[in-house]
Amino acid sequence: MRSFLSCSHLSLPRRMAVTTAICLAVATSLPASADVITAHGISTFGELKYGADFEHLDYVNPDAPKGGEISLWGFGSFDSMHPYSTKGRSGQYSSIFFESLLEGSSDEPDSVYGLVAESLEYPEDRSEVIFNMRPEARFSDGSPLTAADVVFSYEVLRDKGLPSFRAVIEKQIESAEALGPHRVKFTFKDGVPTRDLPQTVGGLPIFSKAYYETSGADFEESTLTPAIGSGPYVLESIDVGQQIIYKRNPDYWGKDLPINKGRHNFDTIRIEYFADYNSAFEGFKAGTYTFRSEASSKIWATAYDFPAIEKGWAVKDTPPDGTLASGQSFLFNLRRERFQDIRVRKAIGMMFNFEWSNKTLFYGIYARMQSFWENSYLKASGMPQAGELAFLTPLADILPQGVLDSPAVTPPISSERQLDRKKLRAASALLDEAGWPVGDDGMRRNAAGDTLKLEFLNDSQSFDRVINPFVENLRKLGVDAVHTRVDNAQATERERNFHFDVVTGNFRTSLTSGAGLKQYFGSETADISIFNLAGYKSEAADRLIENVIAAEDRETLNDATRALDRVLRAEVFWVPQWFRNTHNIAYYDMYRYPDTLPPYALGVLDFWWFDQDAYARLKAEGAF
Repeated sequence: MRSFLSCSHLSLPRRMAVTTAICLAVATSLPASADVITAHGISTFGELKYGADFEHLDYVNPDAPKGGEISLWGFGSFDSMHPYSTKGRSGQYSSIFFESLLEGSSDEPDSVYGLVAESLEYPEDRSEVIFNMRPEARFSDGSPLTAADVVFSYEVLRDKGLPSFRAVIEKQIESAEALGPHRVKFTFKDGVPTRDLPQTVGGLPIFSKAYYETSGADFEESTLTPAIGSGPYVLESIDVGQQIIYKRNPDYWGKDLPINKGRHNFDTIRIEYFADYNSAFEGFKAGTYTFRSEASSKIWATAYDFPAIEKGWAVKDTPPDGTLASGQSFLFNLRRERFQDIRVRKAIGMMFNFEWSNKTLFYGIYARMQSFWENSYLKASGMPQAGELAFLTPLADILPQGVLDSPAVTPPISSERQLDRKKLRAASALLDEAGWPVGDDGMRRNAAGDTLKLEFLNDSQSFDRVINPFVENLRKLGVDAVHTRVDNAQATERERNFHFDVVTGNFRTSLTSGAGLKQYFGSETADISIFNLAGYKSEAADRLIENVIAAEDRETLNDATRALDRVLRAEVFWVPQWFRNTHNIAYYDMYRYPDTLPPYALGVLDFWWFDQDAYARLKAEGAF
């Protein structure tokens, strides 16, 4: 699942649009003295890259042919096609059916343009926004998409959406109202930063009100019948837990919009599910699916010597990746009393030897992640600079130790032997100091006689070789560490109930962070948010998040974000893993992409296309 306030670079981008009806509503809906801005898009800071008359996004091939199929793999299983409910495990890309009023581009960090909305109107203070919707917008069943659907969608997400999302928007949005069939207004609450709110409400998925009223479907319940959307793809078929096929809707209402030129090119998108990573790789070798993003360094370095590669049917590719690192890390469950002591967390983190892992397990292809904004200019480094200090100094009494007078916290560097003895001694001293001395049996116990237990919850076979050496090192430290393998359904259930010690998770940040930070790091959502798996709570972080949200220019936002990064890293509630600034991908040589990729997306399901002649050649040669 993904936060509504953030997105993954592999997911299909959101879209938008508008019409200019009901002119008299302007006078009655916006203050007479306000300088009302009417535009085809909106940027958090600065100017929009694309003018109102743009013909297509710069990074697409506007003449890309339509047709063919792309197939990818899914992990484990699924039992739902409803991605906005906490119940069930939703099918991969099951948000593909739904569009939004506004759509982001992949070559700008903070601009969005009209998709279902043709234009938007807002005062300079962004205290409210009116969207003028395109009257030609249609749901996939041919019914019109209207302002009533937008209001319904907001209200159902507010009342029945993910709890962490509800907790955020309830404090920001005063109301949503239809001013006419194709004109909708959002009013924001007094006293809240409004910088990102037009983009926030403009990015909400739009559902069919009529569908929910006539079908009786409950938005909170898991279902294998997807709700009706207005996007370019509809469901062709599902084989529960095995396969999903999406097909391009030939009657898609928005196919000729400039923002959609050169996009949504595949006739079908097929997802094949596999129980584990290794069996999925075997499926790719056999041609069961045709595009693979490779996450295993061992497979990447040693296993791409199968016949399809040797014959030139499939290719390896490493295009540049300018996106933020995923924030992948081992996360402590801070709801556990034994992990509330930072000395315990630091000691445990010292036993993960990235340098040995990278050399021995990863073939040296990764770099260590250090920041929650890794691979970007928002990463804090060295001593805090003046701009950061402006936010940090007023919080001096509640900051973690060392934030003001020490360089940004980075993970310890270990030797290239699995167990670094120097780190073992340092970790031992920390645990002794924290009240966990070693007993006669070599295990660490507190004053009550309880051992220092730590369970790694893992649902990925490919992670066994990473976790097992970590566990071995911890046991030599005297920690009662165990590695528990579960299937992905069990992992999902235990994570949602916060029934774990340590899991591998992600922190999806943004180059223009806003209220979504509260879902990952905010105290108010820590006990309910499925994105804040660590249960992290910090008054200092809460106040810095408010500074990020309130920033009115890019320089201020950058300084506030780096200050927050500095504080989060000082809390040591994660053991950061690794990243690369290139994509490791492999695919059968019948797919094409533009010569120059945008910096913020690979765009496989967005603007790649199918080469029919290349497919015919591969088929004739026996590739399929």
